[in-house]
Amino acid sequence: VQLQASGGGLVQAGGSLRLSCAASGRSFRSYALAWFRQAAGVGREFVAGISRSGGVTRYTDSVKGRFTISRDNAKNTMLLQMNSLKPEDTAVYYCAADLSIGISTMTMPGGYEYWGQGTLVTVSS
Repeated sequence: VQLQASGGGLVQAGGSLRLSCAASGRSFRSYALAWFRQAAGVGREFVAGISRSGGVTRYTDSVKGRFTISRDNAKNTMLLQMNSLKPEDTAVYYCAADLSIGISTMTMPGGYEYWGQGTLVTVSS
């Protein structure tokens, strides 16, 4: 599967952005999906993940209540709605997919085989 992330940009603190991850290839619904982010000088951080059916989601504590992950298996698309953005949300955001990863391990970047190219989110104070 090939992933294409988009939707990043510059926004003021308190604003909103919606990231999209479009997938090409077959069997999109067979992949667990996630968003990660990487700020300058730090490692890649799990943001949110979603199960194959979309019925289970996970979030890192710092984004709970502000970000919402969703997927549309008919359109081969995953979304990340980001509200109440903070300057500390500034990072390059990556989408990831894997056939085998489970709910318990979806926070680990090393568990994903496929990655999008990243989209930059900048939140100004």
